Amino acid sequence: MFMLRRVFPSLSGATSSPLPPRFADLKERLIRGHEREVAESWHRLLATLQYKRHELKALGSRIVPEINFYDLGDVGKRTDFRDALHKTGVAVIRSVVSEKEALDWKDLVQRYIKTNPSTKGFPTENPAVYELYWSPSQILARAHPNVLRIQAFLMSHWRSANNSALISTSNPLSYADRLRIRAPGDAKFALGPHIDGGSCERWEEHGYGLGAVYNAIMAGNWEGYDPWEASCRLPVKSDLYNGPGGCSMFRMFQAWLAMSEVEDGEGHLMVCPMIKEATAYFLLRPFFSAVDNWTLENPTSSLLQGAVPANCQELNPSLHPHLGLENTMVHIPRVRPGDYVAWHCDTIHAVDKVHRGASDSSVMYIPACPLTEANAEYLARQRETFAEGLPAPDFPSSDEGESHHRGRLTPEYVMKNISMEAQRAMGLVAFPAEAKGVLEQERMVMRRANEILGFA
Repeated sequence: MFMLRRVFPSLSGATSSPLPPRFADLKERLIRGHEREVAESWHRLLATLQYKRHELKALGSRIVPEINFYDLGDVGKRTDFRDALHKTGVAVIRSVVSEKEALDWKDLVQRYIKTNPSTKGFPTENPAVYELYWSPSQILARAHPNVLRIQAFLMSHWRSANNSALISTSNPLSYADRLRIRAPGDAKFALGPHIDGGSCERWEEHGYGLGAVYNAIMAGNWEGYDPWEASCRLPVKSDLYNGPGGCSMFRMFQAWLAMSEVEDGEGHLMVCPMIKEATAYFLLRPFFSAVDNWTLENPTSSLLQGAVPANCQELNPSLHPHLGLENTMVHIPRVRPGDYVAWHCDTIHAVDKVHRGASDSSVMYIPACPLTEANAEYLARQRETFAEGLPAPDFPSSDEGESHHRGRLTPEYVMKNISMEAQRAMGLVAFPAEAKGVLEQERMVMRRANEILGFA
């Protein structure tokens, strides 16, 4: 639980407080010369949010787009899904793997945990999330051809304004994350509304500012902001403070694969499905004063509501009243084993404070990550931790991890028992940079990845 409190200050009772004075200077620089436009855009945004709050209260979970894995060939269904995904930022893909396969993976990982009682998790006394990265179930799930296909499908909904940007969404990379088996009655794994991928970094010039990701919002044109533009995110530094909840990889989507039935109230995921409006709001919120009828601050404070260095971005109704989180945080529709749930990397999300169901709420975290230079560099480091059975580079590594776990799959076994595509995703074999029919931009990023991974 200690690590959770480090990532989520609110769990330890901390409140949003002013940051060092340099953040006041930063805020002034961000909108300098655009103060009038930013103020006008803020009031347009508040009017839009009023409509969105009513819409989400009325629709609830029905607003979350769904598609069955076996309907991906249906152009009409894919088009409807695409349009809804771009508006909401969240999705459920049904039947990515069979229920039996997903349940078998859960049984296998539970036996792996029982066989290796040194396995750590949090909360310590009754774990809901296990510090496992290389269990057979996780490796096999990440390597499943349907999982790789759905990751590429989801990432194809991003676009790049820079046609020469070194990025490939058709070559998903494997990011080793943990798994959750949350028991009924649990009230400790209670994560409130938050956004991963940094907090203060979203305003900082040497964070997301390196790619000018949110420049349109800071210039007073939040309507012109494109959450699905990928090339601007390539230079981003989202973990300037080496925080325990940081992520070194560009995850286009956070995601998990269900290993149980889960519905609202049963330890389920909640999301705020208005990706553009919610992002614009939490980024502009620090520039406006509640005590002055929501006008621009004067003087400018150093406060970034919900942002603390080395932590995730937290949100709540007190600090972010216009989001109406009481109504706009909606549950993902009921899922069954084998369903895949994904949300845009800037999506506000949370989990039920109390698991009121009758059975476990179990998922494997399997995000969707494109092939980029920075992601290949992380993959090279992750490959070493795989060989040694240690936690993946983004996660705590103060112990021996799974290095002595019985039943852990060896690299030799994996090389013989997963597909070539899955081996590439893990950085174990080279990407086919010289294959016929490969687009030049994609060829270039594969060549660069092969160099980084030691294959060229």
